[in-house]
Amino acid sequence: MEQRILGKTGRNVSVVGLGTWQLGADWGNVDPAQAQAILAASVEAGVTIFDTADVYGDGRSEQAIGKFLADNPGLDITVATKMGRRVDQRPENYTLANFRQWVDRSRTNLGTDTLDLVQLHCPPTPVYSNAEVYDALDTLKAEGAIRDYGVSVERTDEALEAIRHDGTASVQIILNAFRLKPLDEVLPAAKAANVGIIARVPLASGLLSGKYSKETSFAADDHRNYNRNGESFDVGETFSGVDYELGLKAVAEFEQLVPAGATTAQAAIAWIAAQDGVTTVIPGARSVEQAAANAAAASVAISEEFDGGVHWIYDHYFREAIHPRW
Repeated sequence: MEQRILGKTGRNVSVVGLGTWQLGADWGNVDPAQAQAILAASVEAGVTIFDTADVYGDGRSEQAIGKFLADNPGLDITVATKMGRRVDQRPENYTLANFRQWVDRSRTNLGTDTLDLVQLHCPPTPVYSNAEVYDALDTLKAEGAIRDYGVSVERTDEALEAIRHDGTASVQIILNAFRLKPLDEVLPAAKAANVGIIARVPLASGLLSGKYSKETSFAADDHRNYNRNGESFDVGETFSGVDYELGLKAVAEFEQLVPAGATTAQAAIAWIAAQDGVTTVIPGARSVEQAAANAAAASVAISEEFDGGVHWIYDHYFREAIHPRW
């Protein structure tokens, strides 16, 4: 699989990685053995970056990755974790003391002395412009607790603010065929500043898999049920914030663009990877088959006609509500 340098980390990572929110059981229960099989299938398919967070399953996702790496020593895998959602979301909680506590917990979960990449996990907006926060992260890096740090954001203005800080190595942002706003400013700014872009929610919480219909139901403990209108966290994390039924109509249009030999999900992932400035795309997987299929998206070619069709769908269905031109 193609490898790209992840911004200021200098590390090569696969253009398609693995998001592991689902391994923490926030999308319904995941068997521990199945989690190990998904990680193994991803690596076998060429994946070299896992994205996780300390709150995914209250640490279960990190622990699953830690077990996998311990059982498979010598693998060249970059683990990007996230921190900050274990406390009330107030800017004053983003302190060096708390960072130390969170990082130590993640190091234990992952079974490592030094974390490859720690990302602030969608903190309150003022955190991104607080110089003391970056000083604290620089301290952890100088002490060897972390190698590099980045941010995960909900909004493009937050991404642009983080990119302005010299120590920011990467930005994780929602980017998919139904969420194009980052293309305008964030990707060019990140490229100019040598900041890596990790594209999350690439399938719009499964909408762009082409497998859902009006009759599809989700388990009570699945965020696609309980957070559809942003009741528990930012609505953009669930179906990219688009109306579910409108999203289904847009998917029907998207499916007409999919090249022969590719699935709807693979085409959606491949389109993101083809965007200038994107380092890696991190779809999740709840089965070995999904993991392998997602990784195979790295070999799907995207034409100009396909790209034009994606922009037409976005303009027709979503721009007015999500991203007006003026």
